[in-house]
Amino acid sequence: MRRQARRLRDFGHAVGRFEPGRNNAITDVPGVRVGQTTVLDRERGVYSGVTAIVPPAPVVPAGFHVANGYGKFVGATQLVELGELETPVLLTSTLSTFRVADALVSWVLDHATEPVISLNPVVGEINDSWLSSVDRRPVTAEHVYAALDGAHSGPVEMGNVGGGTGACALGFKSGIGSASRRLDLGGREATVGVLVQANMGGELRLRGRTISPDVAEAHGGDHGSCVVVVALDAGCDTRQLSRIAARGVFALGRVGAAFSHGSGDYGLAFATGAGSLSPAALNLVFAGVMDCVEEAVIDALLAAETVRAPSGRQALALPQSAVPAPD
Repeated sequence: MRRQARRLRDFGHAVGRFEPGRNNAITDVPGVRVGQTTVLDRERGVYSGVTAIVPPAPVVPAGFHVANGYGKFVGATQLVELGELETPVLLTSTLSTFRVADALVSWVLDHATEPVISLNPVVGEINDSWLSSVDRRPVTAEHVYAALDGAHSGPVEMGNVGGGTGACALGFKSGIGSASRRLDLGGREATVGVLVQANMGGELRLRGRTISPDVAEAHGGDHGSCVVVVALDAGCDTRQLSRIAARGVFALGRVGAAFSHGSGDYGLAFATGAGSLSPAALNLVFAGVMDCVEEAVIDALLAAETVRAPSGRQALALPQSAVPAPD
Protein backbone atom coordinates (compact mmCIF):
# COMPACT_ATOMS: atom_id res chain seq x y z
CA MET A 1 0.00 0.00 0.00
CA ARG A 2 1.33 3.40 -0.96
CA ARG A 3 1.71 5.78 1.93
CA GLN A 4 -0.19 9.03 1.69
CA ALA A 5 2.10 11.68 0.25
CA ARG A 6 2.32 14.71 2.48
CA ARG A 7 4.25 17.92 2.12
CA LEU A 8 6.07 19.97 4.73
CA ARG A 9 3.27 22.55 4.80
CA ASP A 10 0.79 19.81 5.73
CA PHE A 11 2.64 19.63 9.06
CA GLY A 12 2.24 23.35 9.71
CA HIS A 13 5.71 24.45 8.58
CA ALA A 14 6.57 27.18 6.08
CA VAL A 15 10.06 27.88 4.78
CA GLY A 16 10.77 31.60 4.51
CA ARG A 17 8.47 34.57 4.38
CA PHE A 18 7.13 34.36 0.82
CA GLU A 19 3.88 32.70 -0.18
CA PRO A 20 3.92 29.75 -2.60
CA GLY A 21 2.08 29.65 -5.88
CA ARG A 22 -1.07 27.63 -6.50
CA ASN A 23 0.69 24.25 -6.85
CA ASN A 24 3.80 25.16 -4.85
CA ALA A 25 5.75 23.83 -7.82
CA ILE A 26 7.83 24.98 -10.78
CA THR A 27 4.68 24.76 -12.92
CA ASP A 28 3.37 27.87 -11.13
CA VAL A 29 5.72 29.86 -13.38
CA PRO A 30 3.46 30.74 -16.33
CA GLY A 31 4.07 28.58 -19.36
CA VAL A 32 6.38 26.06 -17.66
CA ARG A 33 5.32 22.43 -17.98
CA VAL A 34 6.61 19.21 -16.43
CA GLY A 35 6.25 15.64 -17.70
CA GLN A 36 7.58 12.43 -16.16
CA THR A 37 7.95 8.80 -17.16
CA THR A 38 8.80 6.21 -14.52
CA VAL A 39 10.69 3.06 -15.53
CA LEU A 40 10.07 0.53 -12.77
CA ASP A 41 10.53 -3.23 -12.52
CA ARG A 42 10.54 -4.24 -8.85
CA GLU A 43 11.16 -7.93 -9.55
CA ARG A 44 14.33 -7.23 -11.52
CA GLY A 45 15.37 -4.19 -9.52
CA VAL A 46 15.04 -1.41 -12.10
CA TYR A 47 14.29 2.05 -10.69
CA SER A 48 14.74 4.81 -13.25
CA GLY A 49 12.92 7.23 -15.52
CA VAL A 50 12.97 10.69 -17.06
CA THR A 51 11.67 14.08 -15.95
CA ALA A 52 11.11 16.84 -18.52
CA ILE A 53 10.94 20.56 -17.71
CA VAL A 54 9.56 22.42 -20.73
CA PRO A 55 10.02 26.22 -20.94
CA PRO A 56 7.27 28.37 -22.49
CA ALA A 57 9.30 29.30 -25.58
CA PRO A 58 11.71 27.48 -27.91
CA VAL A 59 14.63 29.66 -26.75
CA VAL A 60 14.88 31.37 -23.35
CA PRO A 61 17.72 33.14 -21.50
CA ALA A 62 19.50 30.84 -19.07
CA GLY A 63 22.39 30.54 -16.65
CA PHE A 64 24.33 27.59 -15.27
CA HIS A 65 26.39 26.83 -12.17
CA VAL A 66 28.65 23.88 -11.36
CA ALA A 67 29.40 23.31 -7.68
CA ASN A 68 31.09 19.96 -8.27
CA GLY A 69 31.57 18.65 -11.79
CA TYR A 70 31.69 14.93 -11.03
CA GLY A 71 28.78 14.17 -13.33
CA LYS A 72 27.41 14.45 -16.82
CA PHE A 73 25.47 17.49 -17.96
CA VAL A 74 24.94 17.34 -21.71
CA GLY A 75 24.84 20.75 -23.38
CA ALA A 76 26.54 22.63 -20.54
CA THR A 77 29.29 24.35 -22.55
CA GLN A 78 27.03 26.00 -25.13
CA LEU A 79 24.53 26.85 -22.41
CA VAL A 80 27.27 28.76 -20.57
CA GLU A 81 28.75 30.31 -23.69
CA LEU A 82 25.53 31.67 -25.22
CA GLY A 83 23.34 31.99 -22.14
CA GLU A 84 20.43 30.40 -23.97
CA LEU A 85 18.35 27.30 -23.39
CA GLU A 86 16.99 25.98 -26.69
CA THR A 87 15.44 22.65 -25.65
CA PRO A 88 13.49 21.29 -22.71
CA VAL A 89 15.62 20.20 -19.75
CA LEU A 90 15.58 16.44 -19.21
CA LEU A 91 16.72 14.66 -16.04
CA THR A 92 17.49 10.93 -15.93
CA SER A 93 19.99 8.32 -14.68
CA THR A 94 23.70 8.35 -15.40
CA LEU A 95 24.17 5.86 -18.21
CA SER A 96 20.82 6.68 -19.82
CA THR A 97 21.94 10.29 -20.29
CA PHE A 98 23.16 9.85 -23.85
CA ARG A 99 20.13 7.91 -25.05
CA VAL A 100 17.94 10.61 -23.55
CA ALA A 101 19.92 13.37 -25.28
CA ASP A 102 19.62 11.59 -28.63
CA ALA A 103 15.87 11.12 -28.16
CA LEU A 104 15.49 14.80 -27.19
CA VAL A 105 17.12 15.85 -30.47
CA SER A 106 14.73 13.59 -32.38
CA TRP A 107 11.73 14.97 -30.50
CA VAL A 108 12.70 18.58 -31.25
CA LEU A 109 13.25 17.76 -34.93
CA ASP A 110 9.86 16.04 -35.08
CA HIS A 111 8.17 19.16 -33.67
CA ALA A 112 10.17 21.80 -35.55
CA THR A 113 8.30 24.14 -37.89
CA GLU A 114 11.50 25.25 -39.64
CA PRO A 115 14.65 23.37 -40.67
CA VAL A 116 17.04 22.73 -37.76
CA ILE A 117 20.75 22.76 -38.61
CA SER A 118 22.14 22.89 -35.06
CA LEU A 119 20.71 22.00 -31.66
CA ASN A 120 22.04 21.89 -28.09
CA PRO A 121 20.12 19.26 -26.07
CA VAL A 122 20.29 19.81 -22.31
CA VAL A 123 20.23 16.70 -20.12
CA GLY A 124 21.23 16.28 -16.46
CA GLU A 125 21.58 13.07 -14.49
CA ILE A 126 21.99 11.33 -11.16
CA ASN A 127 23.78 8.08 -10.38
CA ASP A 128 21.01 5.81 -9.10
CA SER A 129 22.97 2.57 -9.64
CA TRP A 130 23.12 1.86 -5.90
CA LEU A 131 19.49 0.75 -6.13
CA SER A 132 19.04 0.23 -9.87
CA SER A 133 22.01 -2.00 -10.64
CA VAL A 134 20.62 -4.70 -12.92
CA ASP A 135 20.00 -2.54 -16.00
CA ARG A 136 22.15 0.57 -16.17
CA ARG A 137 20.49 1.96 -19.36
CA PRO A 138 16.77 1.31 -18.99
CA VAL A 139 15.43 4.59 -20.44
CA THR A 140 14.45 4.49 -24.12
CA ALA A 141 13.33 7.05 -26.70
CA GLU A 142 9.72 6.00 -26.07
CA HIS A 143 10.07 6.99 -22.41
CA VAL A 144 11.50 10.38 -23.40
CA TYR A 145 8.71 11.07 -25.88
CA ALA A 146 6.09 10.09 -23.29
CA ALA A 147 7.51 12.54 -20.74
CA LEU A 148 7.73 15.39 -23.22
CA ASP A 149 4.34 14.78 -24.84
CA GLY A 150 2.72 14.41 -21.42
CA ALA A 151 4.15 17.62 -19.97
CA HIS A 152 1.53 19.75 -18.22
CA SER A 153 1.19 22.86 -16.06
CA GLY A 154 -0.55 21.25 -13.08
CA PRO A 155 0.77 19.80 -9.82
CA VAL A 156 4.16 18.05 -10.01
CA GLU A 157 4.28 14.47 -8.78
CA MET A 158 7.14 14.02 -6.31
CA GLY A 159 9.22 11.30 -4.72
CA ASN A 160 9.86 7.99 -6.55
CA VAL A 161 8.93 9.23 -9.99
CA GLY A 162 10.59 10.10 -13.29
CA GLY A 163 14.28 10.90 -13.03
CA GLY A 164 14.05 10.55 -9.25
CA THR A 165 12.76 6.97 -9.18
CA GLY A 166 16.06 5.51 -7.99
CA ALA A 167 17.31 8.53 -6.06
CA CYS A 168 18.53 8.53 -2.45
CA ALA A 169 19.42 11.66 -0.48
CA LEU A 170 20.70 12.49 2.99
CA GLY A 171 20.34 8.92 4.20
CA PHE A 172 16.80 8.27 2.95
CA LYS A 173 14.85 7.41 -0.18
CA SER A 174 14.40 10.59 -2.17
CA GLY A 175 13.44 11.64 -5.68
CA ILE A 176 11.82 14.63 -7.36
CA GLY A 177 10.79 17.68 -5.34
CA SER A 178 9.40 21.05 -6.39
CA ALA A 179 8.28 24.35 -4.85
CA SER A 180 7.49 27.95 -5.80
CA ARG A 181 7.31 31.45 -4.34
CA ARG A 182 5.44 34.60 -5.33
CA LEU A 183 7.60 37.72 -5.16
CA ASP A 184 6.91 41.45 -5.35
CA LEU A 185 9.68 42.78 -7.59
CA GLY A 186 9.22 46.52 -7.38
CA GLY A 187 5.45 46.52 -7.71
CA ARG A 188 5.31 43.64 -10.21
CA GLU A 189 4.41 40.19 -8.98
CA ALA A 190 6.68 37.44 -10.23
CA THR A 191 6.89 33.74 -9.56
CA VAL A 192 10.04 31.71 -9.05
CA GLY A 193 9.85 27.93 -9.07
CA VAL A 194 12.33 25.10 -8.65
CA LEU A 195 12.47 21.41 -9.41
CA VAL A 196 15.12 19.32 -7.65
CA GLN A 197 16.42 15.87 -8.59
CA ALA A 198 17.83 15.05 -5.16
CA ASN A 199 20.37 12.24 -4.86
CA MET A 200 23.16 13.52 -2.62
CA GLY A 201 24.97 12.38 0.50
CA GLY A 202 25.05 14.13 3.85
CA GLU A 203 22.99 14.19 7.04
CA LEU A 204 19.45 15.50 6.85
CA ARG A 205 18.79 18.77 8.64
CA LEU A 206 15.07 19.24 9.10
CA ARG A 207 13.77 22.34 10.85
CA GLY A 208 16.88 22.66 13.01
CA ARG A 209 17.32 18.95 13.80
CA THR A 210 19.75 16.42 12.35
CA ILE A 211 17.95 13.19 11.42
CA SER A 212 19.65 9.89 10.56
CA PRO A 213 18.20 6.54 9.41
CA ASP A 214 17.63 3.92 12.11
CA VAL A 215 19.59 1.20 10.31
CA ALA A 216 23.05 0.95 8.80
CA GLU A 217 23.54 1.09 5.03
CA ALA A 218 20.05 2.43 4.42
CA HIS A 219 21.05 4.64 1.53
CA GLY A 220 23.41 4.96 -1.40
CA GLY A 221 26.25 6.79 0.28
CA ASP A 222 27.96 9.84 -1.12
CA HIS A 223 28.07 8.88 -4.80
CA GLY A 224 24.99 10.50 -6.23
CA SER A 225 24.45 13.94 -7.68
CA CYS A 226 21.82 16.63 -7.46
CA VAL A 227 20.33 18.86 -10.15
CA VAL A 228 18.41 22.04 -9.34
CA VAL A 229 16.35 23.68 -12.11
CA VAL A 230 14.99 27.19 -11.50
CA ALA A 231 12.37 29.04 -13.56
CA LEU A 232 11.48 32.74 -13.21
CA ASP A 233 8.81 34.80 -14.99
CA ALA A 234 10.70 38.08 -14.99
CA GLY A 235 13.19 39.77 -17.27
CA CYS A 236 16.63 38.57 -16.27
CA ASP A 237 20.02 38.56 -17.96
CA THR A 238 22.38 35.62 -18.31
CA ARG A 239 24.83 36.75 -15.65
CA GLN A 240 22.03 37.18 -13.13
CA LEU A 241 20.60 33.78 -14.07
CA SER A 242 23.98 32.15 -13.44
CA ARG A 243 24.02 33.70 -9.99
CA ILE A 244 20.44 32.54 -9.38
CA ALA A 245 21.44 29.02 -10.42
CA ALA A 246 24.30 29.15 -7.91
CA ARG A 247 21.89 30.02 -5.09
CA GLY A 248 19.87 26.94 -6.00
CA VAL A 249 22.92 24.78 -5.35
CA PHE A 250 23.99 26.74 -2.26
CA ALA A 251 20.58 26.04 -0.71
CA LEU A 252 21.28 22.30 -0.65
CA GLY A 253 23.56 23.02 2.30
CA ARG A 254 20.53 24.09 4.33
CA VAL A 255 19.24 20.52 4.34
CA GLY A 256 22.64 18.95 5.00
CA ALA A 257 24.17 18.19 1.58
CA ALA A 258 27.80 17.10 1.89
CA PHE A 259 28.92 18.23 -1.61
CA SER A 260 31.24 15.21 -1.59
CA HIS A 261 33.84 14.19 -4.15
CA GLY A 262 31.53 11.71 -5.86
CA SER A 263 28.51 13.98 -6.19
CA GLY A 264 27.90 16.16 -9.24
CA ASP A 265 25.97 19.23 -8.09
CA TYR A 266 24.48 21.44 -10.79
CA GLY A 267 22.16 24.42 -11.00
CA LEU A 268 20.35 25.69 -14.10
CA ALA A 269 18.12 28.77 -14.14
CA PHE A 270 16.02 30.18 -16.98
CA ALA A 271 13.74 33.17 -17.33
CA THR A 272 10.63 33.64 -19.42
CA GLY A 273 11.59 37.21 -20.35
CA ALA A 274 14.66 39.20 -21.32
CA GLY A 275 15.98 42.21 -19.41
CA SER A 276 17.64 42.56 -16.04
CA LEU A 277 16.74 42.82 -12.38
CA SER A 278 17.67 45.58 -9.97
CA PRO A 279 19.93 44.58 -7.07
CA ALA A 280 16.96 44.74 -4.69
CA ALA A 281 14.84 42.51 -6.92
CA LEU A 282 17.73 40.09 -7.42
CA ASN A 283 18.11 39.73 -3.67
CA LEU A 284 14.43 38.78 -3.39
CA VAL A 285 14.83 36.17 -6.11
CA PHE A 286 17.91 34.75 -4.36
CA ALA A 287 15.92 34.39 -1.13
CA GLY A 288 12.93 32.86 -2.88
CA VAL A 289 15.09 30.31 -4.70
CA MET A 290 16.86 29.19 -1.54
CA ASP A 291 13.57 28.80 0.32
CA CYS A 292 12.13 26.82 -2.60
CA VAL A 293 15.07 24.43 -2.75
CA GLU A 294 14.98 23.71 0.96
CA GLU A 295 11.28 22.95 0.84
CA ALA A 296 11.52 20.97 -2.41
CA VAL A 297 14.16 18.60 -1.02
CA ILE A 298 12.15 17.97 2.14
CA ASP A 299 8.99 17.40 0.08
CA ALA A 300 10.88 14.93 -2.13
CA LEU A 301 11.83 12.97 0.99
CA LEU A 302 8.31 13.09 2.43
CA ALA A 303 6.79 11.91 -0.85
CA ALA A 304 9.29 9.10 -1.42
CA GLU A 305 8.54 5.49 -0.49
CA THR A 306 10.83 2.80 0.87
CA VAL A 307 12.55 0.66 -1.77
CA ARG A 308 13.93 -2.79 -1.00
CA ALA A 309 15.80 -3.95 -4.06
CA PRO A 310 16.30 -7.60 -5.05
CA SER A 311 20.02 -7.02 -4.43
CA GLY A 312 19.24 -6.70 -0.71
CA ARG A 313 19.89 -3.00 -0.61
CA GLN A 314 17.23 -0.75 0.81
CA ALA A 315 16.44 2.94 0.83
CA LEU A 316 14.13 3.86 3.68
CA ALA A 317 11.45 6.49 3.42
CA LEU A 318 11.76 9.39 5.82
CA PRO A 319 9.27 8.68 8.63
CA GLN A 320 6.64 11.38 8.67
CA SER A 321 6.91 11.27 12.45
CA ALA A 322 10.38 12.80 12.04
CA VAL A 323 8.83 16.16 11.13
CA PRO A 324 8.74 18.19 14.35
CA ALA A 325 5.57 19.83 15.55
CA PRO A 326 5.30 23.50 14.57
CA ASP A 327 6.40 26.07 17.15
